Amino acid sequence: MAAPSQASLLLQKQLKDLSKNPVDGFSAGLVDDSNIFEWSVTIIGPPDTLYDGGYFNAIMSFPQNYPNSPPTVRFTSEMWHPNVYPDGRVCISILHAPGEDPTGYELASERWTPVHTVESIVLSIISMLSSPNDESPANVEAAKEWRDRMDDFKKKVRRIVRQSQEML
Repeated sequence: MAAPSQASLLLQKQLKDLSKNPVDGFSAGLVDDSNIFEWSVTIIGPPDTLYDGGYFNAIMSFPQNYPNSPPTVRFTSEMWHPNVYPDGRVCISILHAPGEDPTGYELASERWTPVHTVESIVLSIISMLSSPNDESPANVEAAKEWRDRMDDFKKKVRRIVRQSQEML
């Protein structure tokens, strides 16, 4: 059997740290105990936001060369947010490959660096839920609604929060 990779050892350590010292606002564990590279995350909607009280599930998939490359995060729960693609993929700067942004929108310092952990990634997603960036939307419809029809946006989010509570 091959020796565990640097990536798998680091992920095992982060999993152990999170189970010993849980962080308010989310829980994380493996999708399948035999695969350290696929995590299941449940994010609790942050207090005093439109998502307050919701329970949102996501899958975090780590590349074999983690932490040199970022994981992908995809909500499996329904999500209506300017920075979440319609298929559930999360679009925030720290999940973008390291280095210069080919579009020139993001600074290299805002993109992925190997110092990020599961905890810092999920806390960034929670922060994203609190304050969407509608200047660079992944979901153009959600961003337009956020900007131009806030009442409709709030109605949709309230519905997905209710649905997430019924799934418990």
